[in-house]
Amino acid sequence: MSVRFLSTVAAAALCASSAAADYTLHIVHINDLHSRIEPINKYDSTCKAEDNAEGKCFGGYARVATKIAELREQLKDENVLVLDAGDQYQGSLMYTTYKGDVEIEMMEKIGFDVMAVGNHEFDDGPEGLLKLVDGVSFPVISGNIDVSQSNVLAGKVDNHVVLEVGGEKVAIISALAVDTSETSSPGEAVIFQDEIESLQADVAALEADGVTKIIALNHVGVKKDMEIAEKVAGVDAVVGGHSHTKFSNTEEGAMAYPTMVGDVPVVQAYAYSKYVGHLTLTFDDAGNVTAATGDTIVLDASVAEDEAIVARVAELAGPIEEMKNRVVAETAEAIDGERGSCRAVECAMGNLVADAMLDRVKDQGIQIAIQNGGGLRSSIDAGEVTMGEVLSVLPFQNTLSTFEVTGETIVAALENGVSKLEDGAGRFPQVAGMTYAFDASKPAGERVSDVMVGGAPIDLAATYGVVSNNYVRNGGDGYKMFRDADNAYDYGPDLADVTAEYMAKMGPVKIMLDGRITAK
Repeated sequence: MSVRFLSTVAAAALCASSAAADYTLHIVHINDLHSRIEPINKYDSTCKAEDNAEGKCFGGYARVATKIAELREQLKDENVLVLDAGDQYQGSLMYTTYKGDVEIEMMEKIGFDVMAVGNHEFDDGPEGLLKLVDGVSFPVISGNIDVSQSNVLAGKVDNHVVLEVGGEKVAIISALAVDTSETSSPGEAVIFQDEIESLQADVAALEADGVTKIIALNHVGVKKDMEIAEKVAGVDAVVGGHSHTKFSNTEEGAMAYPTMVGDVPVVQAYAYSKYVGHLTLTFDDAGNVTAATGDTIVLDASVAEDEAIVARVAELAGPIEEMKNRVVAETAEAIDGERGSCRAVECAMGNLVADAMLDRVKDQGIQIAIQNGGGLRSSIDAGEVTMGEVLSVLPFQNTLSTFEVTGETIVAALENGVSKLEDGAGRFPQVAGMTYAFDASKPAGERVSDVMVGGAPIDLAATYGVVSNNYVRNGGDGYKMFRDADNAYDYGPDLADVTAEYMAKMGPVKIMLDGRITAK
């Protein structure tokens, strides 16, 4: 645990006031920026310069910096914390080219007070997280990971932090999704503990030290955040990430900002730099929240871009601009790669990528393609398609993997893929060369039916050739049944290149949903 001091003009006023005075805390927050250093389009992928000039784009670090600076100026006489709920890493060419250097530089320009570790901070192993922790001047915390056995991270990640803000101690605790070992690469030396048990232990320790204002800054997803708000006594507010959930009081279909679980407000600010959240909490003298208000703020063209950051981003983009802007294909219509589609049902992007994989290796006796929906990170709009857009969809530098497994193993893999539908998990299987049905109302492990390969019912005892990506083949997203596959080869071409080449030979791309996945 570390203690820091944030001095504000309000501090002197608060200390001079009655001990029974209310205390107001402003929490400005983002989450899941995913390397969207440059502005994004309506599909959450990198926006074209001409579209940005026409006011069609959102976010990017230059707008995030402007909005947070504006809020700090507006609240200069108030108590303010600026928090990041994790996943700065992974999602654009800025990350794949510079491996965290740009994210670290931009976070330092803004000056966050605390960041939670996200699962994608482990995408380049413990060393990737170490680079971030050592590169920024503020605490990067996670309470439910034990790094003491790691020769890379031991002593580097605090489980919580106490800040003195306006004369009051405010604690930030944190939890990271326990399935990070399946969704990223933390390594065996990083040990995960139950989120709720870990957070409750931290609260107990803090309360024993007299700290009564406790904020949970989590990277666990909104479903778990709601459970934490309900079950972890002593938490005053939950600021989350991981599920990319939209909270807004003005946008249709969004969760209310904040959403109250009993007396505990829960918030999140979608993802990809499109929003900044602003939560205002009022505490009584006993440290209880008596009011919670606020909303997310959309960073559209009305938010000016910080000129110094725009210039720096242009400099950083120079070496990758030619490759990023190379036109590789054309689409007849937009291709849906949205998170809500590709992690729950058959989606157009899933069909495209799975078809591309199978097409590439069909002459090798491969019959089936399986692509995890969480590996698809954006949509593509209609018209010319650049390599940068393809890489926004497939940013992980995954390679094609071919292997052989039995029909029984394939069915087990599909069951794994639909086992966490309720959580919007990335394991949902997009497929080619096969069809299947699932019933989400049934217990996990009993949901899959009607599996067909090449138009015939799957033979559980037969051996099938499968193509996937190296992440899935090596057990990512819960696909552990593929680790011991026969004749496995994980070093095929990059999945983004395979997809771009497939799109190029298709002519104007138009993807149909053909019923290969049926939700009962």
